[in-house]
Amino acid sequence: MQAKVLIVEDVVEMADLIALFLAKEGMQTLAFENAEAALERLKAESFDIIVLDVNLPGMDGFEFLTEARKITACPVLVVSARSADEDLITGLGHGADEYMTKPFSPKVLVARVRALLRRSRGAERSQADAFAFGPFTLDRSSCVLRKGDEILPLSVKEFSVLSYLIANGGKAQTPQAIYDAVWKNKYGDLTAVAVYIQRLRKKLEVNPSEPEYIVTDYGRGYRFNEHGGDGARHDAPEGSGGETP
Repeated sequence: MQAKVLIVEDVVEMADLIALFLAKEGMQTLAFENAEAALERLKAESFDIIVLDVNLPGMDGFEFLTEARKITACPVLVVSARSADEDLITGLGHGADEYMTKPFSPKVLVARVRALLRRSRGAERSQADAFAFGPFTLDRSSCVLRKGDEILPLSVKEFSVLSYLIANGGKAQTPQAIYDAVWKNKYGDLTAVAVYIQRLRKKLEVNPSEPEYIVTDYGRGYRFNEHGGDGARHDAPEGSGGETP
């Protein structure tokens, strides 16, 4: 599979191992031992996917991810020795598309990279060029959200979640339905859905705590409302404790 991969990993032996296995799949790799140098290269060159360690000298992986998401919407696979749920949620919250814990099988990592690339390229091919709502335009060919002249980059999963909600024409979707459609895993942590909904709300809503575009319908799930405030009615307040999401 032809692809350009940016590897950000301070353990040289690990970076070399990842690069070796990805090269066997026909991928071109470039590795950096620190986030600062990787970020400078990312500003000058585009990549199809990023493999990112969290524990880095200087700027850590989460900080790098925050800055990288201002530049690119390409998939990001985080690899880390941190296995706590809080670290997983933090990684997803900063813009990661997948999260793997060390130690891991290089063959499994390659499979995850290939899956992310397929989803990214498939999403671009299968969608119409643009969808406009309120002051926003979702550019489906580049996974970019625009607000007027301002560009708000979307990660692959942010794009997929938003596109899925839009495609369902204002009908509420349960977290399980969203997870099944976007993550395509039989089993998984549904908290990832809530993380991505909150990330999208931060980009779309004037007040994320009172959303107008991605609203919660009590007992049913999340619903996209292309008309903004005109249709942003909830059957119960956000955070009421009894809502399905």
